[in-house]
Amino acid sequence: MDLGLWTIAADEPARVALVDPGGREIGYGELAAKANRYARGLRELGLGVGDSVVLLQPNGDDLVAAYFAAIQTGLYVVVVNWHLVGPEVAYILGDSGAKAFLAHERFADVAVAAADKAGLPASARFAVGAVPGFRPIEELGVDDSRPDDRTAGSPMLYTSGTTGRPKGVRRPLTGADPDQVPAASTWFFGVFGLRPFDGHVHLCGSPLYHTAVLNFVAISLQLGHTAVLMDHWDAEDMLRLIERYRVTHSHMVPTQFRRLLALPDEVKAKYDLSSLRVMIHGAAPCPLEVKRRMLDWWGPVVTEYYAATEGGGTVIDGAEWLRKPGSVGLPWPGSTIRVLDDAGNELPAGEIGTVYMKMGDSKFEYHRDRAKTEQARIGDLFTLGDVGHLDEDGYLFLHDRKADLIISGGVNIYPAEIEGELVMHPKVADIAVFGLPHEDWGEEIKAVVQPADGVTPSPELTTELLAYAAARLARFKLPRSIDYLPELPRDPNGKLYKRRLRERYLS
Repeated sequence: MDLGLWTIAADEPARVALVDPGGREIGYGELAAKANRYARGLRELGLGVGDSVVLLQPNGDDLVAAYFAAIQTGLYVVVVNWHLVGPEVAYILGDSGAKAFLAHERFADVAVAAADKAGLPASARFAVGAVPGFRPIEELGVDDSRPDDRTAGSPMLYTSGTTGRPKGVRRPLTGADPDQVPAASTWFFGVFGLRPFDGHVHLCGSPLYHTAVLNFVAISLQLGHTAVLMDHWDAEDMLRLIERYRVTHSHMVPTQFRRLLALPDEVKAKYDLSSLRVMIHGAAPCPLEVKRRMLDWWGPVVTEYYAATEGGGTVIDGAEWLRKPGSVGLPWPGSTIRVLDDAGNELPAGEIGTVYMKMGDSKFEYHRDRAKTEQARIGDLFTLGDVGHLDEDGYLFLHDRKADLIISGGVNIYPAEIEGELVMHPKVADIAVFGLPHEDWGEEIKAVVQPADGVTPSPELTTELLAYAAARLARFKLPRSIDYLPELPRDPNGKLYKRRLRERYLS
């Protein structure tokens, strides 16, 4: 059977494309018709090839339809993190040059504030539900036939902004036929053993504004897989959905693993998970013990990769990981991984440096920020700012973000190592470790802990945690002090906004 949303919609309109968070099943025909309607509506607004449309919406068929509307009309589609506030969304509207803004009534206050601050005309504002000053989304096109002069658009994802203003990662448009599924899509899923059709069902448990999350849903649909969308992730609900829809694959983060492992044994045993084929995780470091326990429970279906909005990457399946614990794997086919020193020289196996990579012939630039684009590159390689080493077999091991490295008394200290140990203490729900200026040592190690439910911060708890760490870490790696917060600032995809924590102390 031929691939692609619109081809499948024509051949099998009743095939289930999406299961929305409310449990409603949406066929390929219905989804394609809505994508066509939105596409025609955007064209009628005057949007042309290379223009941008911004989406501020929760997981649902409206967001997915708007994405595919852009993909078939040569538009850049920007899916915004709905945790941002009005001025932050306004910045993205302005920076991306948005010609249309499609929001949801759940985020009405932010949408209005952002559109007003960005000076977006009322004619370019549309909403799912009621948002003051926005036109109903139903007015965005009435004809659900395919638009004329179709050409491939592209997602333009904004980096998380953990080290400053988010930057749009913008790739050149290809001019390809939207009905032709890019070879890169089938190749990418092939890296994880995912093939077209083949009874696959994808479970989406994270917000679609994340690059990988959006990619996995979009490619799954293009390859004839059903995508089950969650709105708010819940550990037991995920197990229920896996059993209900015979889920075969998903994209996850270590925070979700920890919450799944915290379920009572009787709850874990209650659900049939035998349909699982590959449960993929990335985006944040996974503590070794968490990974081991997930492999004990789910078996070798747990697969890890290393990549980012800018590109990637490496991959390692469960069986390989048990042979190379802590590794993020070998390069993807066509991908290059190098570890370089500060002068740009390649380092031998075992030596720690900055990780650089290249993904085939793929190119990108940070939108309106040539300086940042160039700073991230050496020749045709780029870096995400991560520090790591390659072993003698070419497997990549990550140590930390270069920006998070602590240098105390002239010694390099990697916060991720400390976090990976302390997060396994039963009284710790989450932890962040970072460096603060110190007059004698240059930097001292600070830990901020989110206590587990029912645990009260106290000097006794600090003593207990430091003793636990001292049994597992060298003395020079021990935090000088521990503070406590009810919740650490993470985005739903697991990334920790460590800069925000550090700034509290520096200010």
